[in-house]
Amino acid sequence: MKRVLVTGAAGRIGSAVVAELLGRGVEVTALVLPGTAAPVKRVRWVEGDAADPVSCREALAGVDGVVHLAARPAPHRGTPYEVFGGNTLATFTLLEEAGVAGVRNAVLASSYAANGLPFADRPLSPEYVPVDEHLPSQAADPYALSKQADELTAAMMARRHGMNVVALRYPFVGDLEDRLLPRAEQIAADPATGAADLWAYLDTRDAARAAVLALQATGTHVFHVAAANTLAPYPTLDLLRRFHPATRIRAELPGRTTPLDLTSAERVLGFTAEYELVMP
Repeated sequence: MKRVLVTGAAGRIGSAVVAELLGRGVEVTALVLPGTAAPVKRVRWVEGDAADPVSCREALAGVDGVVHLAARPAPHRGTPYEVFGGNTLATFTLLEEAGVAGVRNAVLASSYAANGLPFADRPLSPEYVPVDEHLPSQAADPYALSKQADELTAAMMARRHGMNVVALRYPFVGDLEDRLLPRAEQIAADPATGAADLWAYLDTRDAARAAVLALQATGTHVFHVAAANTLAPYPTLDLLRRFHPATRIRAELPGRTTPLDLTSAERVLGFTAEYELVMP
């Protein structure tokens, strides 16, 4: 691809995606909210809202692919109407305009939270592990529901416009020093704090690489992407038995193996995480 549009390009994953694309010699257009643009060489900055068709049309000019990361990232980042309505309208608008413009490859940030566990108002457990994209959702918050809707929108747009669309279900994402290490220390002291996330994580650099690899996929897909191990310094099976005793364990999970099914992303995208937190 010669040029890729990245929405939410000033965010944690977005800025890493921009750097990954530039490192591969791909030109970038960045769609960001007004006032958040930061000058970067070889990046065309467009200020606007991904839910606005006019902004999308301007940003999509000359674009071969789209990585859509702009969203309110949690149910408390606005009213329920702003979180669900804003996230879903932005995804619908951007993919519709991309399809009309003839863009054939799009990637969007979904979330592990689509299953409803991370932001539930009471402890929930998955029906089974490893968690895959077919796990029945227990969503009861607007963010989880917005990610479910985004995945359905992606599938519809693929049929409507003949697009290739990949939704990546990201877990807890961060850089090593500022997020992953503090989170690991918190979980080590109290593993209950990571139970809803199944102690899963992904380094920001791997999150960016997964998005760029997904631009090359054909068809419509939903993938979990995460590090192969957990942030907890305890055996995964022990954690599951303690915090999710009713969950069916359908595969061997030796050591600190993440209880997420990563096989689809590895098979289709050739993606496995390169950066893992090494426990002492």
